[in-house]
Amino acid sequence: MPPIDPEPGEDDKLHEECGVFGVWNSIDAAAVTALGLHALQHRGQEATGIVSYDGDRFHSHRGLGLVGDNFSEPRVIAGLPGTRAVGHNRYATTGDTVLRNVQPLYADFEFGGLAVGHNGNLTNATALRRALVRRGCLFQSTTDSEVFIHLIAISLYSTVVDRLIDALKQVVGAYSLIALTSEALIGARDPLGVRPLILGRLGEGTGGWVLASETCALDIVGASFVRDVEPGEIVIIDDAGVRSIRPFSREKSRFCVFEYIYFARPDSMVEGRAVYEARKHIGAELARESHVPADVIVPVPDSGVPAAMGYASESGVPFELGIIRNHYVGRTFIEPTDVIRHLGVKLKHSANRAVLEGKRVILVDDSIVRGTTSQKIVEMVRQAGAAEVHLRISSPPTTHSCFYGIDTPERSKLLAARLNIEEMAALIGVDSLAFISIDGLYRALGEGKRNGDVPQFCDACFTGDYPIPVPDVTNADNRQLSLLTESR
Repeated sequence: MPPIDPEPGEDDKLHEECGVFGVWNSIDAAAVTALGLHALQHRGQEATGIVSYDGDRFHSHRGLGLVGDNFSEPRVIAGLPGTRAVGHNRYATTGDTVLRNVQPLYADFEFGGLAVGHNGNLTNATALRRALVRRGCLFQSTTDSEVFIHLIAISLYSTVVDRLIDALKQVVGAYSLIALTSEALIGARDPLGVRPLILGRLGEGTGGWVLASETCALDIVGASFVRDVEPGEIVIIDDAGVRSIRPFSREKSRFCVFEYIYFARPDSMVEGRAVYEARKHIGAELARESHVPADVIVPVPDSGVPAAMGYASESGVPFELGIIRNHYVGRTFIEPTDVIRHLGVKLKHSANRAVLEGKRVILVDDSIVRGTTSQKIVEMVRQAGAAEVHLRISSPPTTHSCFYGIDTPERSKLLAARLNIEEMAALIGVDSLAFISIDGLYRALGEGKRNGDVPQFCDACFTGDYPIPVPDVTNADNRQLSLLTESR
């Protein structure tokens, strides 16, 4: 089969778009925030920023690149004084990453300063942006997160919280949001709780609090997990403590199921479930559904490792590291010609011939997007002498684009949207291909089966069942968001 050639610059993985972190009442709040963002680096690698408040003034540092590239120097942290701060890691889905789009966004209002960091997508951002521009608002960035700033600015309510509620009631989409004012640290989740947000505490008796995308960010700063911020909840942290308000009617949660499959860090707890254990259970269920005789179970590193461990345990076939990942690869350092793009997978992965040669191999990976990486890895495993190659995927086929904060291609570029299982297997070059079933995924997560009327998770990328309207999309069957703005 001919190779599936990606477009220049395309990556054959789904990407979470960002991570958020906020801290209240902590000495060296900016340093704590930098550590939290470091733990959340997997959620966004293209840009990062921190805004702090010292009781008198707000201070900001934002930059392109990784957290370590921007916040490792003492002078940078020294320029962010104060006991409260918010931070953001960004992954850009379209267009160039430029400094004006790096969050947290900051603005001065009548009531004082406000910094906002946002994870997710507003699916009516284009309509809101047009209405705001007609009203005279001047946008400084191309990110839909700036819509929040302008909606807060034009609100007629008097308090910051009421203005934020006013803004949230006008947006449609999936979001987790952290905002910092001179008086409070505020966290909010959309009414369906699609994107994650958790509350933590810094040391008993210190009065310090943390908001973050995942629990792994609590561990690195020595904070304890308190609870998940609930869908539709706004949490307000100030000198009086923590209080909660619920401006939206309660709805059944539709948390993003792909957090369990791939996005969240394996050592995080997500919505009451340990991600590492969830992925092992998914692998075990995958083995029960689709096992074939084999000599070795090999994960596609790193995301396929826990599922492969679960698969191996359930099937009784040995788990081996038949593919070794090079952890020191960043952006391709050679001019990305067609030849180099074709060889690029070998910069990140190499075959362990001693494990693969002459063996019937089951490769376990988390997903197939365009199929480019899968095809090249299978070719590499065959070149290492594998007798058979069977590919097992710990998610159902990705057949639809996500509009809620995950970077997915247009539907026409998703391999599973164009081909059936047999056709995909032939194109990728495997002896067999199988995905976990949608009900198998729900069983692995302890849900028994998928509730067809109101599913327990957002699984739209597998089913096309979109729980939140997408008014900015002209044709949800064939397009990604038709935003004029740039998503985070």
